[in-house]
Amino acid sequence: MFGLIRLPFLLAVAFVAGMMYERSEKGKLCDEIGGTTRNGLCIMRTE
Repeated sequence: MFGLIRLPFLLAVAFVAGMMYERSEKGKLCDEIGGTTRNGLCIMRTE
């Protein structure tokens, strides 16, 4: 019975951790190409 409760909880934790990792990596890539990240979107600097 405990396994039925634990499985969805662990899946949710893994999903949230994956989302946080993806956002972090996307922000790093945006910085590398010369942009800034705002509200999850990469905004390119025009100069």
